[in-house]
This record gives sequence, structure tokens and C-alpha cells, in this order.
Amino acid sequence: MMIRLKHELILNSFKTIDGRGHNIEITGNGCLTVQDVSNIIIHNIHVHDCKPSGNTNIRSSPTHVGFRGRSDGDGISIFGASHIWVDHCSLWHCKDGLIDAIMGSTAITISNSYFAHHNEVMLLGHKDSNAPDSGMQVTIAFNHFGEGLVQRMPRCRRGYIHVVNNDFTEWQMYAIGGSANPTINSQGNRYTAPVDADAKQVTKRVDTEETEWTDWNWRTEGDIMVNGAYFVPSGVGLSAQYSKASSLEPKSAGLIDQLTLNAGVFGDPRDTSGISNPGFSGAGTTTATTADGGGGNGSNGDSDYFGMIFGSDGPPAHSSATSILLSLPIILVLYTITNHGALLSLQLLTL
Repeated sequence: MMIRLKHELILNSFKTIDGRGHNIEITGNGCLTVQDVSNIIIHNIHVHDCKPSGNTNIRSSPTHVGFRGRSDGDGISIFGASHIWVDHCSLWHCKDGLIDAIMGSTAITISNSYFAHHNEVMLLGHKDSNAPDSGMQVTIAFNHFGEGLVQRMPRCRRGYIHVVNNDFTEWQMYAIGGSANPTINSQGNRYTAPVDADAKQVTKRVDTEETEWTDWNWRTEGDIMVNGAYFVPSGVGLSAQYSKASSLEPKSAGLIDQLTLNAGVFGDPRDTSGISNPGFSGAGTTTATTADGGGGNGSNGDSDYFGMIFGSDGPPAHSSATSILLSLPIILVLYTITNHGALLSLQLLTL
């Protein structure tokens, strides 16, 4: 089912979009807006080719229609929202970011998703001077950052970011960037550097002198570096400094193939032509301490196509028993956040 939006689809609190059992694509103008709400789950949908829209009246609830300014063209825009879970989604080729979370948004989990063919993939934090983003907590877990990506996986301003058990198979400039002193905890990921010798570095401190960022808490722990990739850590490196950027126990990076095998919408085959699977031969964890040299000279342009191939039919229907098992994590999460107001239980993501 192709849902081609004329303007933003604005979500209200305590809502779930669940595309399991169907082939759901959301595209067009505005796409998904999660603004000033809480307790949202977006699960098992494709989001792509989103464009700016607005400067018109848009319905934001069954009882309210109001004027909206122009949107940026994000796939999923999270603005001043909390307790948000984006899981098993496939995103590509939007005008601005695939997922942006800004203006004090927090308690966000982005998991088991697939990203491809895009320039500025994910932005966390509005701008360096925006103090409300200082308390932002985001977990990025079990995702596959795939073909045709350039930068921002994510790009962080302030906040506490846990990047855990993801597979980064392509970037042209850098994978993880930041400014304004974010805390970044990278654990159990696999980083595969591009061929470009000037773009091997995983990290980039954006528009910041080394004398300023040397005290920022950025660490790599248990990550596997492939094809010359290297992560430039900084800060004191003490575990206590990362307590707000630690949401679950990382699995071994040696299990990345299994952990990210089903990243994206259930049942999607992928075109991985030109992307080798390096495995772990000769690879290992690196704790490079050289100065941040910035991004490489990769192209800033987006591709005009998407290399992921989707079947004309949705994924096969689950049996009753399987459907019940797949529903349990959603039910448990909704129970937790409804009755206890707690953060999403990230351990559920590995069920």
C-alpha cells in the first residue's frame, strides 16, 4: 500500500503505526511529524522521497485544524517529543533528514532499521545553542546503515547518545559527528570504511577546534574496525561518565551479522551489489588517539535512485503463534510506558 501524503501526517500521543503483515510505504509531502507528544511507536513501514510542505491549514487531531509553516522534508520529524520508538523501518532519499530529533526531544529508540541512499541521515539536536537538547537521550541499536549514505549516522548536538550493535557498511564523509559537547558511547558496532583514504575516520567534530573537543566524552568499546576505519575517542573514558548514554548491555560485535540480519521492514530483500561483507578476518577494535581530521572529500549529492528492491507483495502473513510472539514486545512496552511512565525497555528489542 502506497500512502502518498499531500501534507504532514501529525501523530498524537499514545499512538502506534504498525505495518506488520502489509507492505506499507509512506511518501510525498511532509511525511511523519511527531511534535510535542509522547509514547509513539512507528513499526515496520517504508518512508521515502519525502518533500517539504506546509504554509497551509493541516489537521493535527480529530478536533483541531491549524496553520502550519513549511516543513523541512524529513522522513520522520521528532520535535519536542518523548518516549518514541522507531523499529524495523526502512528509510531512504528524503529532502532533508531521514530522522531528525530536535527541540528537547528525549527517550528515543531507533532500532532494527535500514537506512540507504541519503546524504544527511540523522540529526539529533536543533543547534549548538539550544539548551533543551542537553538532556536528550537517544539509543541507536541493531540498525544497518547501508548503501549510498554520506554522513550523519548520527550528527549530534548536546545530549547523551548510545550507538550500540549497528552495522555501518558505507559512508562518504563520516559516520558519527557532533558539536556542542554531546556524550557518545559507541559499543559493539562494526564500521567498514570506504575506499577513499581521506574518509576512513568514523568520527567528526563539526566546526570545533581540538582544544575544545578534547574533553568531550566520546568512546569506542568493543567496536570492530574494517578496511582502515578508525574512531577518534576523547574525554576521560571513565564508565561513570557514560551512565546516561548506556541503555542496554552491548552484544559482541562478532554477532553483528546476526543482530542486524532482519534490519528494516520484515521480508525486504536488499540489493547489496558492490557491498562486500567483510566479516571479521583481520579486523579488530581500535582506540586511535590521533587528532580529528574532519570529513573526507566524498560527494554531498544524493543519488536519484534507491538500490533496495522490494517485492510487489508484502511479507508473508505470520501464523497466529508467530503474530502473538511478535506482538508481545509492543504490548509490554505500551504497558510499561502507560502505567509506569518509564523509558522504553530496550531489552525487549532483542527478543
